[in-house]
Amino acid sequence: MPLRNRSITGVILAGGRSRRMDGNDKGLLSINNRAMIEYVIENLSPQVDEILINANRNLDSYSRFGHIVITDQIEGYAGPLAGMAAAIQACESEYILSTPCDGPWVPADLATRLFAQLEKEGASLSTAHDGERLQPVFSLIHRKLLPSILSYLESGERRLGYWVKQQNPALTDFSDQPELFFNVNSPAELEAAKAHLHDPSHPASKGLFMKNRKR
Repeated sequence: MPLRNRSITGVILAGGRSRRMDGNDKGLLSINNRAMIEYVIENLSPQVDEILINANRNLDSYSRFGHIVITDQIEGYAGPLAGMAAAIQACESEYILSTPCDGPWVPADLATRLFAQLEKEGASLSTAHDGERLQPVFSLIHRKLLPSILSYLESGERRLGYWVKQQNPALTDFSDQPELFFNVNSPAELEAAKAHLHDPSHPASKGLFMKNRKR
C-alpha cells in the first residue's frame, strides 16, 4: 500500500439503532453463516494498521471479533460522525479510514485510492464518489479535523454528508465499481446480499443494488 508510511486506523461504524431493520444490529446479522461485519473486517484489514469497531450496544458480541470496541462519547445515537470522532480520540494514527458495518463489499483499494486523491489535492479528507453520489461513510480523515467534528456535533448537527462537503474534500472516483457501495438497510436487501455472496450472478442482487443507489 503506497501510503508513504502514513498510519491509518480503520473504524467500522456499527453504532446506529438499525430502525429500518426492526432494531436488529446490522453488523451482527448473518449472511451465509457469517456476521455481516466479518466481511467488512476481512476486506478492510489488509488496508489499515489496526481496526476499531464503533458500537453502542451488543458490545460483548462485537468484541468477539478480536478488535477494540469503542462507543460514542456523545449520548443519543448521534450518527456516524460521533463514531468517527470516537475513533480519532481512541487512536494515535494520523488518519482514520471509515466504513459502515452494513456494506459487506469494501473496495480492496479503498485506502490507496482515497489517499492518492487526498495527497493530489492537498486535502485533509477524501471521500468516495460512486459516479452518481457521494459515499461519505467511506472516508479517509486526517485527525486534525477532530475539533471541526466535535464543534459540528456540539452545535446539534448530525448530517455526515453536510459536514464532509464543508471540508472541501478530495472526491475519489469509484465509478468503475459502484456496486461495492451497496449497503443493507432492509430485510429485502439482506436477502439480496445473501444471494450475491452465494452466487454473484444472482439477479436479485443487481436489482436491489439499483434501488439502493437511487435513495
